[in-house]
Amino acid sequence: MQHLIPLDNLVAALSRLPGIGRRTAERMAMTLVQDEKGLMRILANTLLEADDGIDSCERCGSVTLSAINPCELCTRHRKDAHILCVVESPGDIIKIEESGGFQGRYHALMGRLSPMFGTGAADLRVDTLLARISDEGISEVLIALGTDVESEATSSYLKEVLSTRDVKVSRIAFGLPAGSAIEYSDAATLSRAIKGRQDI
Repeated sequence: MQHLIPLDNLVAALSRLPGIGRRTAERMAMTLVQDEKGLMRILANTLLEADDGIDSCERCGSVTLSAINPCELCTRHRKDAHILCVVESPGDIIKIEESGGFQGRYHALMGRLSPMFGTGAADLRVDTLLARISDEGISEVLIALGTDVESEATSSYLKEVLSTRDVKVSRIAFGLPAGSAIEYSDAATLSRAIKGRQDI
């Protein structure tokens, strides 16, 4: 069979997306090239439109329209504007905003410490975080990272770096998910839930 370089390039590009392996990328590519309703062109136009119209906020790192930078989360009035919530990625900002439980500012690190993948402190947006603390009069930094090894290491690193600043450092509570039961929880989750207990 003739070697199809454009198809190979399409598969290679699709397989670069997170969670998409080679086989899945091949199936997606074949679906696109066999579609007779113009899905390939629709997808191409949508990608170009997103590339032109969407950007990262220069301040917090969240996703924003290219014409609105810094984003609305950074410029509009927020009740707790003195609290800065540090997250791993822009997707985390969207999730926290959807919860409605936080009314402060955000800062996406764009990653976490991961020696296995060659991600060090210099690869994260820590310098801009420190600059924002002084420039924006931040009094509390809320670290909202996960509980895996890389996130724990990143949280510890941030706590150490921020210890030299006149700012309170806190971390989101971890515990039982809504609608779950104790019998389905692991020991680490239960321990965190007990340590993070609240008055009722």
